[in-house]
Amino acid sequence: MLQKIDHIGIAVHSISQARVFYEQALGLHCEQIEEIPSQQVRTAFFVLGETKIELLEPMNENGPIAKFLQRQGEGVHHIAYRSDNAATQLEKAEKAGCRLINTIPIPGAGGQQIGFLHPKSTHGVLTEICSTGQIPA
Repeated sequence: MLQKIDHIGIAVHSISQARVFYEQALGLHCEQIEEIPSQQVRTAFFVLGETKIELLEPMNENGPIAKFLQRQGEGVHHIAYRSDNAATQLEKAEKAGCRLINTIPIPGAGGQQIGFLHPKSTHGVLTEICSTGQIPA
């Protein structure tokens, strides 16, 4: 079951440059920077109430965030919904006709398990489902 909007992912060319806006103009504090080699991305999280803003910087020019930046430029990349069970939520979405990018959860930032729904089946919004817990075997 979905619980809340967990975070909004924003693709940027440089976390160090983008964080100036979030810290100085908005007054937010960078809580965590982490590299996710499997996704070829570096992330930075800013907490605002119960929701986080996640900056996504490509680690190289071949990863999915680098390709997104080449096509779209900087901006909103995805919306992530917190679920009590990402695997179950992905199955439910698939049964409802959604096209899945991940059929089973994969490791994400902060030790979460994550899976994405393709934007062609979610009205143009890349949708992430995330939860804490073990990745299914």
